[in-house]
Amino acid sequence: MRILLDENVPLPLAHMARLLVKQHELRHVAEIDGWAGTKDIELYTRAASAGFQVVITNDGKQMSRPLEVAAIAASGLHRVEYRHNHKHGGLVGLGVALATVCAGLPHALGELEKATGQLLISLTSVDPTRQSRLRIVDPFASPPKHWPTSGDPSQEPARGQIR
Repeated sequence: MRILLDENVPLPLAHMARLLVKQHELRHVAEIDGWAGTKDIELYTRAASAGFQVVITNDGKQMSRPLEVAAIAASGLHRVEYRHNHKHGGLVGLGVALATVCAGLPHALGELEKATGQLLISLTSVDPTRQSRLRIVDPFASPPKHWPTSGDPSQEPARGQIR
């Protein structure tokens, strides 16, 4: 399958996605001469003419714009969208995008390979909040199973010290 990543998809995500979907051709708009800056209405027509079957985008408003929806429908291309919460920029934002696409894209492509017609797929974003990404244990307040509690100070690390 030929997959095109829209301009709003971070380029580092393209490099990572290629590692996961080696059996497919994956191109980013920025990597194709003359395609950077192509408006979405033209992009879908152009992508279909160039033999792409899938467009991956981060443009959540695309489906609320009538002319863009008409262009997507007319192209016959599958559209895969992932939501990127723009409250999280930098490394966290890129990490969320990577995690969402890496976790969901193989499943989405599996569905697209079985499809008999055009599909619109939304990948569910991972939750980047500290509460959902970390589990922190203070072994002195809540010791894990098998944590040394012999009472022998030589067998136990000092509070805050790593052995």
